[in-house]
Amino acid sequence: MEMQPGQMAYDRAITVFSPDGRLFQVEYAREAVRRGATTAGVVFEDGVVLVADRRIPNPKLAEAASLEKIHAIDEHAACATAGLVADARVLVDHARLAAQINRVTYAEPIPVEILVRRICDYKQQYTQFGGVRPFGTALLVGGYDDGGVHLFETEPSGSLTSFKATATGGNKGPVMELFEQRYRPGLDADQAVLLALEGLRKSLDDAQNLGTVEVCTLQEGKGLHRLTTEEIQKYGSRLPAAGAPSKPGRS
Repeated sequence: MEMQPGQMAYDRAITVFSPDGRLFQVEYAREAVRRGATTAGVVFEDGVVLVADRRIPNPKLAEAASLEKIHAIDEHAACATAGLVADARVLVDHARLAAQINRVTYAEPIPVEILVRRICDYKQQYTQFGGVRPFGTALLVGGYDDGGVHLFETEPSGSLTSFKATATGGNKGPVMELFEQRYRPGLDADQAVLLALEGLRKSLDDAQNLGTVEVCTLQEGKGLHRLTTEEIQKYGSRLPAAGAPSKPGRS
């Protein structure tokens, strides 16, 4: 982003709009998301799959389990994070608290859209007051409730959007292109995992290595299932060779 003369004052304060109606600190928070690892989600007939690149800094020494990018929020909802890990952890804790308060108050799981709005309301507060900064993270929140299966993307500004399939974080462009070409309603869980992995693979520096990828499915009646490394590798063996064109309609 180019900084024009006279914009520095607007650049330094979260509560001050620039003359053209921009909040630069919020835009910089979006840049933090774009510099993060890629995450993606795909809705299928009775659930949603979330995938994330963990970007393990030293695969030989780092404990991969300590670099969790997909978090359970409640029995029926989970999220994948892109951007600043510490910011994401605070938002996940806030979301879990909102879910538990709803269960205690109403004796039922919180609807997914209400949960996402709670997260976004919290994010939006940090764009409106001096002395704080926006959260430099985006969450893909997936889950199911009485209204069906849902997948939402939340931005640092506090905005939210519902998708059938989407990606966020660094190098999401090729992932979104594949989803736009290949997604269709009525996928089953197996097809959705294959599509999500094929999409995420397009964002990886080493397209053949799925060892840093985390995959979870959230399915009605089955809850959250975190795929093992062996399960992910089995799915990987079924993907077309990296760079090879996919057959139309293949999932």
